[in-house]
Amino acid sequence: MSLSGWLLDILFPPRCAFCGALVEPGSEGICPACRKTLPWSDHPRRRIDFVSSVSAPLYYEDAVRRAMLDYKFHGARARGEVFGWLVALDIQSNEDADYDVVTWAPLSRRRERSRGYDQAQLIAQAAAKTLGLEARPLLRKVRHVPPQSGVTSPEARRANVTGCYAVRDPEMVAGRRILLIDDVITTGATVSECARMLMLSGAESVSAAALAMRRKEKKNS
Repeated sequence: MSLSGWLLDILFPPRCAFCGALVEPGSEGICPACRKTLPWSDHPRRRIDFVSSVSAPLYYEDAVRRAMLDYKFHGARARGEVFGWLVALDIQSNEDADYDVVTWAPLSRRRERSRGYDQAQLIAQAAAKTLGLEARPLLRKVRHVPPQSGVTSPEARRANVTGCYAVRDPEMVAGRRILLIDDVITTGATVSECARMLMLSGAESVSAAALAMRRKEKKNS
């Protein structure tokens, strides 16, 4: 470890990205207890329009949900490194995963200014670093709308994001296999709309990934 790294560990000891417990250096930001108890995803098949595959290492529940809320709304931006690393490990476990570029579902300029960072961007950049790929801003959000977390029904979520995104440069999209990253996938409306715009600009394929997804509810028999 470098001297600067040692000093940082002394002044700001590493903590678990999910529960906040102190962790040993080199633990990748997750404590042993959370490694055992987090709601790890069993990778159920999810169908989302315009998306060829969907993956997430965790379900959006309990400690994961609390950690994500702190990350998005309480300035815990350093967690993006851990979250991106987990996303990348999950992708690497899929033998069929093969991408040309990583991008993300962007915030509007107004929301990014208010928050101080784009949480999906930080996760995408950390994941791309682990995967050895380039992270590029292929999309921009052209309409500021209410956050998806405050919209209830799947239909309303789709309507809320329709027409919100535009491709920055179609030449950077055409013919490419794109890994699109968001922080959380619930109904899939956001990644579907982003993927739609990328496919309209000539992308060969769009796969979606996030730190967490909502567990699919079982239908009553």
